[in-house]
Amino acid sequence: MKITFHKLAILLLFTSLLACKETKPEKVEIKAVTYEENWESLEQYKIPQWMKDVKFGIFIHWGPNSVAELHTDWYPRWMYLDDGIINPQTGEVINKKPHPAFAYHKEKFGDQKDFGYKDLIPKFKMEKFNPEEWVSLFKEAGAQYVVPVAEHHDGFALYESSITKWNAVNMGPKRDVFKDLTDEIKKQGLISGASSHLAFNYNFFNQKEYFDTGNPKYADLYAPPHQMGDSVNADWLAKTWWPRTKEIIDKYQPDILWFDFYLDRPEFAPYHKKLAAYYYNSGKKRGKEVVLQTKNYKYESYPAGTHMLDLERSKLDSIRTEYWQTDTSIGKNSWYYAENWIPKQPGELIADLVDIVSKNGCLLLNIGPKYDGTIPEDQQKTLLEIGKWLKVNGEAIYGSKYWKTFGEGPTKTNLGHLSEDKNEKFTAEDIRFTQKDGNIYAIALVPPTNANIIINYLNTSNISIKSIELLGYKGEIKFKQTDNKLIIEKPKDASLNYSWVFKIN
Repeated sequence: MKITFHKLAILLLFTSLLACKETKPEKVEIKAVTYEENWESLEQYKIPQWMKDVKFGIFIHWGPNSVAELHTDWYPRWMYLDDGIINPQTGEVINKKPHPAFAYHKEKFGDQKDFGYKDLIPKFKMEKFNPEEWVSLFKEAGAQYVVPVAEHHDGFALYESSITKWNAVNMGPKRDVFKDLTDEIKKQGLISGASSHLAFNYNFFNQKEYFDTGNPKYADLYAPPHQMGDSVNADWLAKTWWPRTKEIIDKYQPDILWFDFYLDRPEFAPYHKKLAAYYYNSGKKRGKEVVLQTKNYKYESYPAGTHMLDLERSKLDSIRTEYWQTDTSIGKNSWYYAENWIPKQPGELIADLVDIVSKNGCLLLNIGPKYDGTIPEDQQKTLLEIGKWLKVNGEAIYGSKYWKTFGEGPTKTNLGHLSEDKNEKFTAEDIRFTQKDGNIYAIALVPPTNANIIINYLNTSNISIKSIELLGYKGEIKFKQTDNKLIIEKPKDASLNYSWVFKIN
C-alpha cells in the first residue's frame, strides 16, 4: 500500500496522541514554605487568593462592656478616669475633668472600689445568644468572612482559656461563646477569624489604690501594678500576652487573625516575627493559607509584603496594589452596643464598600450585640439592606479586581488614622470602577439625579464600549461615547436603591 506524505503525517499524529493518552504526567512535589523568624523568610508570604476574592466581612465587638449600655467603647477604662482623660500612648493627662463614665458608673452600679469592672462580668450572660441566627443573618447580609473579638482591652477572654480564669466558660455566659460562634461560622461555609486587642490591656485600666484596679488580687485582669503609660513589661508579654495569643491560634485555628493597636509598639518587636512565623506555619500544618491583619500606626511592626494592612475607620485615596482592609463600625460613635448608638445608613456603607473595593481593598464592618446575646433590630436592618444590594450587584464586588484607575469625581478621601469623620459625603458625580471576567463596572456611588450620567474616563481613548447594562434594571441603556467622555442616558423608569452599577462590555 502506498502511503502518501499526507497519510503518513496523520498516522504519526494519531500514534503520538495515543502515546500521550497512555503516558501519566510526572508527579512534581511542591515543597511547602516553612517560615522562619526573620523578615527575609516572612517576605515570601503572599496574601491568599481566597482573601483577595472576599470583599465584605462582619466584625463583632461583644463582651462585659455591653452591660453598661453607655460609653461602651472603652467603658472599662473610662469608668476609672476620675482625674482626667489620659492619652493611651503616653499616659499624659489631656483633660483634667473626670470622664462622664466615672460618675455614670458610680450612680448606676456603685463605687468603683466595691463594684468594679470585674463585677459587670456576671451580668454578661448572653442568655439569648443564638449562633445559628447570627451567622444566617451575616450570610443574608452578603458577608463572606466573620471576625469576632476573642478578647478585648479589658482582658476578658470570650473563649475557654487555660491561661486566665477571667474567661466566658468560668463566668458570665459560662459557655465557650467564641467556639460556639466559630463552629457555626464554619458550618455555614463562611471564613472564620479572630481578633485580639489584648496588647493594650497592660495600659488600659487606671490603677489606683482606692479602686479595685489597684488591688493586686485582680492583677491578672487589670494587669500587674504599674504607672499608666509605662512601657509594656517583658514578663507580662512572655507569661500573659504571648501564651494567650498562641492559645487562640492553636485551639480555634482562625483563618484570619486581626490585631488592634499597641501591637505596633517597640516593646512588641521581639514578638512580631515570632507571631507571624508561628501563625503562618500553623496554617500550613492544616493545609491553609492564613491571613495576619495588623495596623502600622505609630511604629512599623510589619513591613509591606509580610502581612495584610488594616486601617481603622479610615481609607486610602488611591489604588494600593497590595490587598488591604478598612475596619469600621455601623455605629459612628461606638463599637460596642450603646443606647446612644448613632448608626450609619446603608447607602453610605455601600458607597464606602464600593470605594474601598475599587482601590483593591475589602471592608470589615462591625456590629455591637447587646449583653443578652441579641443583635439590635436597627443593625439587623442595615445588614439586610446591604445584603439586598449585593444580591443584585455582587458580581461587581465579589472576586473583582481594581482597574486602571479607581474612579473619578469631586469628593476627596482624607488620609490618616481614624479619619473617616473628616470625609465629605459622596455625590452622584463620584464614580468608581472594578473589573471582572472581561467586563468593566462603573458604579455611581450615589443614585444619579441628572438626566445624563457623565463619566469622563470612559472616553474612546481609554476604552471601546460595545454595550452597557444597569444591574437590577431590565430595560435598554442608551449611551454615547466621545473622545473625552461617556454619556449614559438615565432611564426614567429605573427604581434602584443605593449605588448604581453599570456593567460595560
